[in-house]
Amino acid sequence: MNVKMNLAAAIGFMLSAATTTAQVADLDGGPMGIERVAMSVGTAIPYISVPSAHNAPNWVQIDLGQPFPVEAVKLYPYFQDKAWPGAFNHNFPIRFRIEAANNADMTHPTMVVDQTTTDYVEAIPLKIETYKPDKPLSARYVRLTVIKPDIFELWRFEVISGGKDVAEGKLLSDSEQGFLGKHVLLRPQRPAGESVQFDHPEQVTAPETWKAVKAPLQTPRSGVTVGGLFKQTFDRNNNYLLTSFSVNDMAYPIRERAGKDPGVYDREFGKKSWFVNGLGGSIAGRYLMGAGNALRWENNKELRQRLNQLVDIIEECAAPNGFIYGYAERTILQGQNNSYARGWLSQGLVEAGAAGNQKAWDLLRKGCDWFNSSPYLPEMQFRVPIGNQGMVASSRTYMDTNVGVPADIQVLQRYFQLNFWLDQLAARDPDALWLYQYERVHSYLIIVLNAYMDIYMATGDQERYLKPMLGAWDLFYDYFMHTGGTISLIESYTFPPKQFPPKSYLLRSHTGETCGNVFWAAFNQQLRILYPEGEKYVAEIEKSIYNMGIANQAKNGNIRYHTCLIGKKGGAGNTGTCCEGQGTRFFGMLPEFIYKISDDGLYVDLYNESTIQWQQNGKTLSLHQHSDFPLSQEVKLHLKLKGSAQSKIYIRVPSWAVSSMDILVNGKKVASGTPGSYVALSRKWNNKDEISFTLPAGFRLTKYNGTDPDFQGKEAYALEYGPLLMAVVDPSVNNGILNIPLSSAELLAKLKPAAGKPLHFTVSSEGKTFEYAPYYAIDDETFTCYPFLKK
Repeated sequence: MNVKMNLAAAIGFMLSAATTTAQVADLDGGPMGIERVAMSVGTAIPYISVPSAHNAPNWVQIDLGQPFPVEAVKLYPYFQDKAWPGAFNHNFPIRFRIEAANNADMTHPTMVVDQTTTDYVEAIPLKIETYKPDKPLSARYVRLTVIKPDIFELWRFEVISGGKDVAEGKLLSDSEQGFLGKHVLLRPQRPAGESVQFDHPEQVTAPETWKAVKAPLQTPRSGVTVGGLFKQTFDRNNNYLLTSFSVNDMAYPIRERAGKDPGVYDREFGKKSWFVNGLGGSIAGRYLMGAGNALRWENNKELRQRLNQLVDIIEECAAPNGFIYGYAERTILQGQNNSYARGWLSQGLVEAGAAGNQKAWDLLRKGCDWFNSSPYLPEMQFRVPIGNQGMVASSRTYMDTNVGVPADIQVLQRYFQLNFWLDQLAARDPDALWLYQYERVHSYLIIVLNAYMDIYMATGDQERYLKPMLGAWDLFYDYFMHTGGTISLIESYTFPPKQFPPKSYLLRSHTGETCGNVFWAAFNQQLRILYPEGEKYVAEIEKSIYNMGIANQAKNGNIRYHTCLIGKKGGAGNTGTCCEGQGTRFFGMLPEFIYKISDDGLYVDLYNESTIQWQQNGKTLSLHQHSDFPLSQEVKLHLKLKGSAQSKIYIRVPSWAVSSMDILVNGKKVASGTPGSYVALSRKWNNKDEISFTLPAGFRLTKYNGTDPDFQGKEAYALEYGPLLMAVVDPSVNNGILNIPLSSAELLAKLKPAAGKPLHFTVSSEGKTFEYAPYYAIDDETFTCYPFLKK
């Protein structure tokens, strides 16, 4: 982070966007600044009419419960971004009338508007329409009758009286379905309103009021080497990066946007893939995220050559105004261009710069300068799908590069900061997550938390940012976490979203998306550096690594989309999906999770063969961790330094430990730690000093307590060993279900190590043997993580 702007310049930079908003009118279908509904294409439609069985016009009617003076009626169309592939028509009424009366059968109605003789002229994108009666009227019932089209769709239906919507929460009926009762079409206004525009300059804070947070711990950005299981995962990821897309394919949308000859796709797949063509530039971002992170730890000539080539192409294709992305500037409000595509490429450039390519950060600065003064900012959050996921592009530029400026944070405060949502999170209201009101519910809400954590680190405002983030952590942990640590909240396409309520833990709904857990691990990493004794954050990272990350990587490095806990794992791909982008980023990050550096020493967080070198009071120290974890629980740490040095080495005793853990220095017991804590070894260390201990891993059974209909109320149990989720591998698993004729207590008592197969355990009953294996080690076998046991 490099603060370069004074207050006047920063505020002026922020205000520049507002001065041009009303002048913009080239977004493939309509000017900015008109009132349109704030929603996105992924959200289901609150009301769709049913085709008439009698060849008569359809109608939908509100019962207000009592007569009200009707000042106006407002119809909200279903917002449809026509750039979205495979999108359906919005079906807003074209010929219709709106009437009001005091009886339900509409005898002697009063006309509010009559649009039955001429077609309504659609605006693209559609705007909210307000209809006012020609003369004062009072009515209990308000009916919309649609002549054309046969099927119509509405997002919202309001009746304004006394300046308020008196239809909110009232009763709905229609011509074909009859009484519909309380209906989402008549839901309350959302906290930030229904308009597509969001612009709150009053939320912007001045940089001189910021108190940047100095975290007590530092995450190493280099200087760590790994072996063992992490190294295997790391190398597979490099293979994935080098065998998925060529530089030409990754650069195709960027060259095309710049008007340069893009050539032809080396993979025919690229022409048809939405992730390649529909999210222009994101495939390049995917590669830069994975390769940039990997190159921080070890050099790979081919990875670096391709990374540098991509950065050079982005530079060659950059527009004079700084626009660097893989789609036309005027299409930033289409599809997920602003959110996903910009976010992926920006994060890729962050990682490429961290790997030593300063040009990547300079290009990122140009892109952010364009963004910070963009006239499209007021509609970037609510007009595009998951618009707030793009926040992380700006926040990471500020926090994780040397080119950040205060405007990168201020633009988020003004155009993206949802104070009502932050308040919900701080209050630990689960509705903030599973009933999020401005997008389809998604585990991608966690990447928004990543951005808010960056804003906290920049400003130091605990009340506005940190407290909501701590509340969000509690919410995910308490309500939306499968046993084993994967996220049980995933995309919901209904409105309101009802598929993933708190503690539903559905097993057949493709939960556990790789993206979500990568964001979760990063979120825990952000919290970890603030709380030196925060072992719980490390435990979540550890579970994400083994039970999601490594578990979702195939032997050739391809990456799975979801973490399926019963039946079979999904296919692993190299087609550039969102989960591949975050998966490859995650695998390249693995070395940074093992250690943390403090002013007084080193924290050992994870156990894997590795070496770290760090500076302590002007002296270089090195620690070599000898560990074959999780295959073995024996750990030895060897110090390497010239002479001696005073330092503290903090040893994590995992919360999954089944007993206290004795710690030896040079063969002598010096301390014992309890589960979920750190033991500080403070002494003057000498070259070749050895710290040794045995991790007390053991079994834990957790009964399924979700709402999956096949498992709810049954004696279904998940088994964990240390941090590892275990699975029964058995070809007789039928539709995810397997019966083991043992009680939970009997199972724990009878589990035995399988000869010659580390981390495999067997149990026998009634003439049959069942074998448990680490979930991460399963490839294409049939399995279940939730076998049924006896009571």
